[in-house]
Parts: sequence; C-alpha cells; structure tokens
Amino acid sequence: MSDVPGRVSDLERRRRWRMVLGGTDDTEAGEQGVTGLALDGNDARIDAALAAVYDSKPGQRRGGGRAGGLGRSAPAVARWLGDIRHYFPSPVVQVLQRDAIERLQLRQLLLEPEMLQAVEADLHLVSLIVELNRLLPDATRASARRVVAVVVDEIQQRLAARTKQAVHGALARSQRTRRPRSADIDWGRTIHANLQHYLPQYGTVVPERLVGYGRRQRSLARDVIVAIDQSGSMADSLVYAAVFGSVLASMPALSTHVVAFDTAVVDLTSVAHDPVDVLFGVQLGGGTDIAQAIGYCQQLITRPADTLVVVVSDLFEGGNAALLHDRVAAMRQSGVTVLVLLALSDEGAPVYDHHEAAALAALGVPSMACTPDAFPDLLAAALEGRDLARWANEHGLHTAVAPT
Repeated sequence: MSDVPGRVSDLERRRRWRMVLGGTDDTEAGEQGVTGLALDGNDARIDAALAAVYDSKPGQRRGGGRAGGLGRSAPAVARWLGDIRHYFPSPVVQVLQRDAIERLQLRQLLLEPEMLQAVEADLHLVSLIVELNRLLPDATRASARRVVAVVVDEIQQRLAARTKQAVHGALARSQRTRRPRSADIDWGRTIHANLQHYLPQYGTVVPERLVGYGRRQRSLARDVIVAIDQSGSMADSLVYAAVFGSVLASMPALSTHVVAFDTAVVDLTSVAHDPVDVLFGVQLGGGTDIAQAIGYCQQLITRPADTLVVVVSDLFEGGNAALLHDRVAAMRQSGVTVLVLLALSDEGAPVYDHHEAAALAALGVPSMACTPDAFPDLLAAALEGRDLARWANEHGLHTAVAPT
C-alpha cells in the first residue's frame, strides 16, 4: 500500500484491475493475464471461480484453459459452490449461481442431489426448481423440497404477520357502523370523531355520531379466490402468490381457494396451507387459458358481494378473449371484487398484454403490478371495498388504464 492516506500502490492497483478484467483466453490461474500481474493464493482461487463462469460466452462450454467452465459432473459444481461460498458473501453467491446456471446451461445438474445439497437457496433457484419439478428424480425431490422450504420460510417470516394484521384491520373497518348497539360502541373512535362537540363547562364530549362495530356474524367474513397463472414468465410471482395464498388459507375469518391454471385448471385448495405443496403442485410453462380459469372461479362463488377474486397473470390470453371479458363482466355485475396482479414480485415494470389489461380496466377491473411488501395493504383496500385503481395510483403502483 502507498504511504499516502487514501491512495493505493501501483502494485495493488494492478492487482485490483487483474481481478476485475480476468485473464486472456489462454492464461491459466496464477499466470499474468492482461495486466501483467500473476495471482497466487486466495486471489488465484477467487479468480478461477469467477473465470469458470465469466470467461466463457453465455451458453458455451469450453474445454481446456482456465475458462473451461464447471464441467458436467455434480462434484465439480459442488466444489465450485464451496469455493464461492468461502470467498463471497451470500448475496454475491446467489448472483454467481444464477449466472452459472444461465451461462453454462447447468439446469440438468439441478436434477442431481449433490448439486441441490450444495446450492445457496434464493427465489431464482426456487423458480427454476418449480419449473423442473416434474423432471426431478425421487432421489433429488427431498433435497429440492428442502431448498424450496428455506426460501418460502424466509418469505413467510417477512410477510405473514403484516398480511394477517392488514386483513384483520380491513375486516374490522368494513364491519364498522354508525348505529352500533351500546355494547358495540368504539368509544375511542367515537370521542375522536366528536371532538368538535366538546363542552368545556361540563368537561365532556357530546357525541353527535357514534362509531362502533356491527355484531360479529357466525359466517365467514369474506371469500377469497387466488387464481395463479402458471406460464413461465410468472415464476417469481407464483412463488409469492403461493405464500400469500397459504397465509390467507390459515385465517379463520376467510374462506380461501387457491387455483393454478395454464390451459387447464388445478385446484390446490386442499394443500393451500403449505406453500411448498402448492409450488410442487404447479407446472411452469405451457399455454394460457384465462377465460377457462375465470369460469372455474365462477363455480366457487356463493356470496358474490363478499367475494374477492385475485388473478395473478400477465394477461397473455391464449384462449377466447371475448369469453374472458364476458365472464369478468358477469362477475363484476354480480358484485364480486376482481383484482388482476400483472406481477407480484420485486422486479421492475412487468411485461404484459396491454390490450387485455385495458379491456379489463374498462370493465372496472384494475390491473397492476405490486411488490410483495405492498400487497398486504392492497389486499386490505380490496377487502374494504375501496376504489383500487385510485388506491394504486395514490401509492405509486404501475396500473393499466382503460382506453380513452
């Protein structure tokens, strides 16, 4: 290092550039590469781990030299995974894994238990496992479920409590009445609503308007139907939707159905309590028939005015679009609240069918992208019967609009 504070020596500068730029195609780990500086020790091992992924073109396996990729054996991949976990923090490990799978075409290796036992679990990996789950051999399935369960548990810990709190609050607010019975008066809110009627000479508030709750009904407060598009582009959204569906299914105040669809509809309500089972019950890819899925949802509706249907889809309809519009319009006319989530993920603006989204918006059905952290509040707004398009705009969510 240089003796001047805040500056580095020429040797250290060359070492850093060597780590950034890598070597030439014919340099081995430990040779000089483009900066004329040889690497050794940990630097050489880090450089080799990065070179295995980034010194070859995407989709190309190269034999010979340092850029030979990770090879085709699971043990070689497991050793590489061990190296990157040793030298890099977890977020970087996940990026390296993702790039290795995409650039070196390692999907087949995910079918081997040694690979799954060594990987760092993240959302991208879960999406890939879900896509491949029908191909998983029995020896690998248990390892795959453990990987999925780790990520799902992390998501649940982050979102479940907020979702339940938002739902309970929304149901309580929706049951509030201005003509409560004496035992049902919410005195705190009543006093707050009548502060302008405070009489100082008596030291009291004269309540002109009472605020309270209606009698709790023995029946379920709301029916919720979550319909999840299984097309490959919805992979991340599907994972989050499975978790939210499981959280809602665990709430006694709600009757929750979870269905997945492509050109067929699979009712996953019986396993909705376990999001891992939900994810292993779907199959990413294939065509999309949203009209058929909406038709199935219509059969589940018994209390239209108390029903919320959440459709998680990018709206690329492969079925009968006119039938889709007719069925959605019938739902809306019967009093059902319908919400379309174009994406339920942390990604940017989604790719979706703008024509279909605009057509549904014209029917009074908002279509929007939503992050998982924002979804509990959106769900609460839907259960309260609020104007969802306005709510989304107020909270900065990407929303499709009807044609003018």
